[in-house]
Order: sequence, then C-alpha cells, then structure tokens
Amino acid sequence: MADAKVIPFDDDRSRSGAGRRRGPLPGGGRVHAQAPAGSAPVSALPGGQVPEGADGAAGAFQDDGEGPGSGWDRRIAGGLAFLRRRLTGDYEVDEFGYDKELTDQVLMSMLRPLADKYFRVEVKGIENIPSDGGALIVANHSGTLPLDGLMLQVAVHDNHPAERHLRLLAADLVFMLPVVNELARKAGHTLACAEDAERLLRGGEVVGVMPEGFKGIGKPFGERYKLQRFGRGGFVSTALRAGVPIVPCSIVGAEEIYPMIGNSKTLARVLGVPYFPITPTFPWLGPLGAVPLPTKWTIQFGEPIPTDGYPPEAAEDPMLMFNLTDQVREQIQHTLYKLLVQRRSVFF
Repeated sequence: MADAKVIPFDDDRSRSGAGRRRGPLPGGGRVHAQAPAGSAPVSALPGGQVPEGADGAAGAFQDDGEGPGSGWDRRIAGGLAFLRRRLTGDYEVDEFGYDKELTDQVLMSMLRPLADKYFRVEVKGIENIPSDGGALIVANHSGTLPLDGLMLQVAVHDNHPAERHLRLLAADLVFMLPVVNELARKAGHTLACAEDAERLLRGGEVVGVMPEGFKGIGKPFGERYKLQRFGRGGFVSTALRAGVPIVPCSIVGAEEIYPMIGNSKTLARVLGVPYFPITPTFPWLGPLGAVPLPTKWTIQFGEPIPTDGYPPEAAEDPMLMFNLTDQVREQIQHTLYKLLVQRRSVFF
C-alpha cells in the first residue's frame, strides 16, 4: 500500500514543503509526490453527474437528485473513491499522525450512533469554545473505560458551528496498546506531554485534557462525581505559555456506564494495568459484561478562563498555577453538582 502525504503541522496544512519532523511518522507515512500540475479536467458523466473538484476531496458525485438510485450512486462513488485514496496513499496526515479524512468519514461515523442514540449526549455551552485559534478544554474523567474522551470528541465536532476537531492528550498506556495506538494517532490524539500540547495549541488546535487521569477513571462507584487531584497544574502552565483560553468542561452520565464496585489489584499487577475493575456485570457475564449501560449524558462547557493577559514569566509562577488550577477544578465540580440536581434519572 502506498504511503500518505505528510502535512507539516506548523505550515497551515500547506502542501508545499515537508516541514519539520521530530521522528518517524506513526504508521510509517512519508512525503508523497503531488499529482502533476495541469491535469486534464474531469468531464461530465452521463446524466449530468460531475465529480466534485479535481482533488477528489469528497469523492462523491453530484446530480440533480432525480431517480431512485441517485443517493446510493453518490454513496457508492464516494466509498469507492475513499478506498482508492487509501490504497494509493493519496491522503494527508500531519506530523502527529492525524488523518482528518479517516477520522471524519470512518471513526466519527462509528462513534456518532453511540453518542446520539445510545448515550443521547446533550451538549450545553458549545459557544464557549472559540471559532478559531487554540483553546484548552479541561474535563473530568470517569467511567472505568475512557469512553468519555471519545464522546467529548464527537460532541465538539458535531455541535460546534465551525465543526472543530478535538485533539486529546492521552496517557502512555494508550500508545502502548496495539491497534489502539494507531487509531488514537489517526484520530488526532497524542501523548500527554507539555511539548506536544503547546505545539498543538500554538498551531490553533482545540486540545482536550483530563487531569484526573487514572485516578478519575478508576475510582470506585461510591466516589462518583467527586473530582480527584488535578496533578501539579501542568495544563495551566501550558495554556499560559501558549496564551490560549482554558474551557472547563463537566461530563455527567459517564460515571454509571460501568459501576465499579471492586478492584482486583492482583490481576491489575499481573496484567500491568492501573486497575482491574469489578462491576455488577463484569467479569460475571463475560464479554456481555463489557457492554456499557445506556445512561443519559450531559456535557457542559463553562465560561472560558483567559490566559493571554499574563506576562510570559507567569508560566513559572507556582502560586498562579495553583490558583488557576483550583479555579478550573472548582468550576467543573460546581457544574457537576448543578447538573446532577437537574438530572431526572440516570437513564432518561
């Protein structure tokens, strides 16, 4: 299979130049030659169907909408064009491995029914995410398995007027797992380190972080919706250096998808994972116990906290970082309590 084109991250997605690279692209991508200039234009097909643009970005045919099979014709043509680009390597990734076409057409399409039909995610305050430029979304973390991060990604893209893409900062374990590692890179996520986070933010991306980490996602059911420690405030320092706003985010509904009533520490040590959850259905029901409960979710984005008014040396001020971290944490916790009071039922 041919390799994909690489878009330098700090070059406005330009197709000219290879850009700087810190190491091999995840997935083995290389710079791919462009199609020769001055290619012959695509001629109209019978029935007035014309392929979109010479670059084949969508790959679907336009028609007059007449005829019972017109919609399916477009879908089939689009699917075949997508497969052709996959096989020939005629698609683009940035230096982090982010594959926008694959994310939009495949990964998001797979996650969307889970968000819209299964968890019925309700999104509030989406206007608090800026239409352009960098922003850091800080959210609570819960649910035993990190489905909340994936639902947050769908919520931002599908509800924001600018259809912004969320680039999550994930734990080391995510990039140590086969298949999961590759999918995470393709979906635009990267390792939770200050260097990558700042580079993404300065590049105008929306970055998501869940500072509770495994302490939040693996906490027992009796401590649901009680925020754990937010680390040392590294996310605040990164936002200050990049000069981007911090958007607090509260997620209600994820805590109940896998009620964690126990933790087998022995199995966790043997498997090399932070915890081994025991729920009312897992491991008693086997694979069926891994199916999440269909809870009703609410995701609310709070008022952004600006950071561009601070001097450059503010990122090294431990007292300022502590105060801002505490402000973000308190805002998320207060919103969680408010949403819980308003919630009628866990499932409706």
